[in-house]
Amino acid sequence: MRGEPSCPRCGARLRAPGLFTDTWQCDEHGPVHPLQPVVPPSVEALTVAVNRARVPVWMPWPLPVGWLFTGVAHAGDERTGALGVAMAATGPGPLGGPAELVLVAEELGVGLGARYAGIRGPDPGPSVRTDRHPDGKLMAAGRPTSLWCVRDAPPDRAVFVGEARGQWLWAVLWPDHAGLMMYDELVLTDARDAGPELAFVPCGALSPRIL
Repeated sequence: MRGEPSCPRCGARLRAPGLFTDTWQCDEHGPVHPLQPVVPPSVEALTVAVNRARVPVWMPWPLPVGWLFTGVAHAGDERTGALGVAMAATGPGPLGGPAELVLVAEELGVGLGARYAGIRGPDPGPSVRTDRHPDGKLMAAGRPTSLWCVRDAPPDRAVFVGEARGQWLWAVLWPDHAGLMMYDELVLTDARDAGPELAFVPCGALSPRIL
């Protein structure tokens, strides 16, 4: 059964637009862009997210050896399109054992990245010192992209944030030592640019992290 849209910042149930407002409302966070129910990972689900996205849909491509696409979530409605998109992948970690990665692209104030990062949002704010040397780098759509650690994230994960294509780019990894991947210049592709290659994305079971 299909679920209901929820708050991208806290997961709470929302009040739908009505007679007096055209926005979705969270009792705690006020007007928000609704997080749509997550469906099992498939090429079709990824294609739907790509078609709705108004921000990049970042994914490692080609996926590292042994890694699988394990879910996508997006915040926004039919009127706005998806203004925040999270993509999950799962595979072997750099120090052995399984690892999980959630990449989030979002407009300012959506709060989806902060939710996966486990910090108070909606944006990085003082959690990140961008006046310091970057803590990691990756290639996003062919451009070198600097990332900074989010220092007050929970200890079970590694969180990095930066900017790419004019939007926030978050990388959240479990367990924390999987953050070593961010020092190997991971290559990201905006799935909106992938075209027919999307049909070849290997899919795994739905990641509990994306939920």
